[in-house]
Amino acid sequence: MHEPVEHESVTAPLVSVVMGVRNGGASLAATLDSLTSQEGVNLEIVVINDGSSDDTGALLAARSACEPRLQVLERQGRGLTRSLIEGCQVARGRFIARQDAGDISLPGRLRHQLRCLEVNPEASLCSTHVRLVVPEGATVRVNAPEAGELADGLTGPAIHGSVMMRRSAYERAGGYRPMFYFAQDIDLWSRMVEFGNHLVVPEVLYEATLSPGSISGSRRQEQEAFHALIVAATKARRGGQPEMPFLAEAEALSDRCRGSRAKPRRQADGAYFIGACLSRERPDLARHYLRQALALNPWHLKARLKLATLP
Repeated sequence: MHEPVEHESVTAPLVSVVMGVRNGGASLAATLDSLTSQEGVNLEIVVINDGSSDDTGALLAARSACEPRLQVLERQGRGLTRSLIEGCQVARGRFIARQDAGDISLPGRLRHQLRCLEVNPEASLCSTHVRLVVPEGATVRVNAPEAGELADGLTGPAIHGSVMMRRSAYERAGGYRPMFYFAQDIDLWSRMVEFGNHLVVPEVLYEATLSPGSISGSRRQEQEAFHALIVAATKARRGGQPEMPFLAEAEALSDRCRGSRAKPRRQADGAYFIGACLSRERPDLARHYLRQALALNPWHLKARLKLATLP
């Protein structure tokens, strides 16, 4: 049985877009434009400004003054997970869409995902294919997972920001959990798929910007540690055993991550990843990122070898 489609209302948006941002002023305007220009969806945008020291706060204040669909919460540096927990709590929509600052929702994204969840009431969330780009505009690659690859919830969507969730399933699963400073998305998906499928709209409807300092490139070691704990907690939960020992380990790991910064050698890995992906189609740009990797870590052998193979 299909869920009833709600009519547009100023007081009851159907979709709430939730975003946390810290010092994203340089690219935030384009992100907001990509959301406010979405057609065919009654939406609100909830943005948590998490202790920004650049012009993010001023930009959000100016935008919210003339955009009634934009709600801004000013907070002080608590991290993405806690921002998303609060953002989802204040969101009013029956569906919650994620968006990362600096990324772009392409035309039709929210409409396609909303339709996917409306016609598949057994699904708890859906994501899209994603184009990964660098600030220079070049495409690094396209992430295009199929729904079957995401069935166990321990493999994430193409990118966290590309997801739309059914609010009832989000709440039933328990939402984001604060003990996961990183990989909070995988922890959530691992529980949400226990209440409904993770579907994929097989179109590129989201564009994510990569940089050497991106979490996926520079904090991979921490993410892998969290992922191992999520796998262990999921195995215990699904086997009728308590999760608490693994959640306690996750909290201890989060305590070590809070306030820490990625080391230059970790950022070098991010720069190498981008350079390696660009090496065939954009050797000129690949050279720039590989040299950046070597500047961050002169002993990065893979970057040195890849650079030597470029024309």
